[in-house]
Amino acid sequence: MSTRFREVLAAGDLARVFVIGRALHPIVIDLYGLAGGFHGFWLDQEHCGLTYEQIQLASVCARANNFDSIVRMAPSDYSLVTQNLEAGAGGVMAAQIRDAEHAEQFVKWTKFAPRGHRGMNNAGRDADYTYKSQEQFAVDSNRDHFIAIQIETLGALEEADQIAAIDGVDLLFVGPSDLSQAMGLLGQFSHKKVVEALDHVAAACRRHGKHWGTVAPNKEYTQMCYDKGCRMLTLSTEITAIRHGIEQHKAAYKEMF
Repeated sequence: MSTRFREVLAAGDLARVFVIGRALHPIVIDLYGLAGGFHGFWLDQEHCGLTYEQIQLASVCARANNFDSIVRMAPSDYSLVTQNLEAGAGGVMAAQIRDAEHAEQFVKWTKFAPRGHRGMNNAGRDADYTYKSQEQFAVDSNRDHFIAIQIETLGALEEADQIAAIDGVDLLFVGPSDLSQAMGLLGQFSHKKVVEALDHVAAACRRHGKHWGTVAPNKEYTQMCYDKGCRMLTLSTEITAIRHGIEQHKAAYKEMF
């Protein structure tokens, strides 16, 4: 059984996460598992167009390594939400949310009635391939799937308090690159206005008893976010891990290059 992100956050611990998308392979997930220290990963479907079969494979690998997993996706396709959940992902994260109304629509796509209007089909992995009755599946799914909303547009930032208040939202996730870009400050993660935006999100989460997360572009930003209460940090991507590994090998054998 995986260590679910919700359980780590509820205990007040830091959820250490990696992201994978362009080089999705069981060996990559296994290597992170063998390295130790990570609680799980999110899959970048937004940028990498991952298929149902790839989500299935990654979800199996997650369970084998005691990882939780969620899929970061564009909030533009109702059917893709339920497909990702039925493939076995532990939850979904909506990218490029415009405002609280948009976030509410996404949450409704993830929940069965009465909270939402997800279509019922208990033949997927999240219903144990029909081993769960439809009634039990609906209860378990509404309770257990992890739902995150990204704060990376000016509209979502402005309505962060309303988004944090939404029933069913577990986490607000700051996308530092897109948020700084929307603010006209691309890559300036320590700029005063970006820091104020982080404080705004952190305060909204405190008011409504929610958690927040972010990507770690550098050590300074990462430590700052942790000090402000961020408890889900994406500390690695498979692409940077591979690139840094190549660079380290070149440095170790620099006389050969």
